[in-house]
This record gives sequence, C-alpha cells and structure tokens, in this order.
Amino acid sequence: MKTLIKYIFLLFLILFSFNKKAFSEESIKIGLIVPLTGEYKEIGESIVKATRLATNKINDSKIEIFPRDTEADPNTTFKVAQELYENGIKIIIGPIFNENLIHLNKLKNVIFLSLTNKLINNPKNVISTGINAVSQIKTIKKYLNQNEIKKTVFMIPNSEVKYEIEEAILQSKIKLKEKFVYDTDPTILTSQIEDLTYYKIRKQNLEDEILRLQNSNDASKEKKIETLKKRDTLGGINFDSVIIADFDESLKSVATSLLYTDVNSKRIHYICLNQWFDKSLLKEENIQPIYFPSINKKNYDKFIKEYNEIYGKHPNQLSFLSYDLIGLVYFLIYKNDFIVDDKIFYKKNKFKGKIGIFEINQNKITHTLNFYSVENKKFKEIF
Repeated sequence: MKTLIKYIFLLFLILFSFNKKAFSEESIKIGLIVPLTGEYKEIGESIVKATRLATNKINDSKIEIFPRDTEADPNTTFKVAQELYENGIKIIIGPIFNENLIHLNKLKNVIFLSLTNKLINNPKNVISTGINAVSQIKTIKKYLNQNEIKKTVFMIPNSEVKYEIEEAILQSKIKLKEKFVYDTDPTILTSQIEDLTYYKIRKQNLEDEILRLQNSNDASKEKKIETLKKRDTLGGINFDSVIIADFDESLKSVATSLLYTDVNSKRIHYICLNQWFDKSLLKEENIQPIYFPSINKKNYDKFIKEYNEIYGKHPNQLSFLSYDLIGLVYFLIYKNDFIVDDKIFYKKNKFKGKIGIFEINQNKITHTLNFYSVENKKFKEIF
C-alpha cells in the first residue's frame, strides 16, 4: 500500500512538472492596437518601436507582439481586437484614445490595457494605464503633508477634465481649503482670479494706507509712502498653495493671472499636474518655483537616448508607457504560471517599471510617482 502511494505521488510530481514545462514553453501573445495610418500614425509607430525595445530587453523568445491598426476609429478598433481574440490573444495593449473604447465591452474575455489616463465610464474589461489624476494627486498630497501645507486651493478648468479631477480628489482624500472652478476664456479668468485672491480689496487697502499716511503726522511718512508705492497690494491672502489642473499655455495663463493679482510663487506654492518635463517651463522664470508630480526623469531620459540612437527619432511620451506595459504583462503572466484569466489584474500586485511603480489591484492601475520642481531654469527632483 505504501509503495502504491509513493508511486502515485511520484506520478503526480512528474505530471505537475510536465504541465509547468508545457506552460513555460507556451508563447506569450500580446496584442497591440494603435493608429498606424492617418493623423495619429506617428504616435502609433512610436509605440510599436518602443514595444520592440522592451521585448529585446526582456530577451525571451516566447513573447510575441501582434500590432494592428485602429485607424483611430472605434469600429476599426473593435474589428481588429476581435480578430486578435479569435487568434487566441486575451491581453491587448491599447487603444490610445478614450473614444475608441466604446465597443470593447463586447469582448468580455479580453483585457485591454488602454493608454488613456481617464478613469470614468470605461468598460469593465478596460484598464486605464496612463498617468491618471488619482496617482498625481496622491503624490501632491504626500508633498503637502511633508511640508505641512494646509490651505490649498485646487484650481480646476471648466472643461472635459473637470469630472476626472473631482473624482480623483475624492479617491485620493486630499484635504483642501477650496475647489475653484475657472473659465477657460482668459478674459473671464482674470476677473475670477481677482475674486479668489481678494485683489480689489487688497488694492484698495494699499490706496487707503497711502492716503492715511499722507494725512498723518508720522515723521517718516514720506519714506513709508515711497515703499508702499512700490507695492501692488496690501494685505494677506487666505491660502498657502494652489494646484492648477492645466497644461501648456493654459497653465501659463492661470499663473500669469495669479501674478497679476500679486500672488506669486515666492509667496505661495504653485503646484500643477504632470507636465512631462515641458522645457518651455524652464523659460518662465516669473512663475518659478513651480512643482509637479511625474514619471522618473532619469529613466525617461535614458529611454529617449536609447530610442533615438536606434531609430533616429524622438519618441512619443506614450511610447515610454507602452515600453513598461510589455514588462508588466510579462511579469504578471509569468507570475500566474502562464495562465491568462480575469484574475490576473485583480490580485494585488506591484511592478517596478521605468516610469515608476505600478500598483495593480481589482483591475485598476495607479502609479507611485516622483515629485519635481522647476527652479532656476532647471528640473529638480524633490522625491
């Protein structure tokens, strides 16, 4: 009897080892759906090249990438995704644009790692992998707590990003003094910021104080008046930091309006969202220092250099993300004994990529980011 039990146990071990070997010899098939023709062709091509770089780095012949052209069209996106699924592919990186997600819920057995950073109203089988607002605000929250900054105004443009930002504020549980929604029209924006900063009151305070001194018997009033005339306003403001949820010229427009109302970055903390190290900010000395959460700059610079050396071009920002996603999928499949099921992105996991740390939990991905400032015409890492 004991001999029989030993034989059965040995047989089980052999079969188990065989199955593990069979799994390990299976190819890792990853779909990639991006625009390869039309207006967004260059973005798609950059992403494809970045995934090739990633597979070369991993150096495992089992990885197979299957790129398909979405034409940046939702119907074409669904069609090529369906073809990939019919060929046995259950994990697909892409699409890029949020509007191309609309039909993908029909492919319930496929997991889509969309390059979008939007979280609201995505199909259940779509995981947003972009640097989303939740990840960014959590990083900002860490900076505020470390520096005991307690009276923060969150400035949100009245645009399509408004609901994403408001949802991220709720999820991150950041403590704010005020949420301030502003108009994207610059002519309206300035008057709104005047109200936020009590500019007219502080302007009047200055005029009143100068008049008071002029009518006083103060022996040093001329010197005091001369000093006051060099100022724009008089009086404090009731916040110590602003988070501006804007980018490019719109961000600069908001910052300029704050400067106009005599609220500069030396007086309060100017904080914004991920700027992907926009070099034009280095020239904006009047708004420095300005702080923002972002990906790991050292790794990003290395990626750009390597990509440029191989392909002779500058990569798109999304290609850096797609580079990491190849490693992430490989890591999770390998960890799951090469089984691709609906739990693979549901289990709590962490993956250290070039961007930063990917935190996976319940079919959601957030990123642990770095924090930087633009100061003295340089990008400076804070943490």
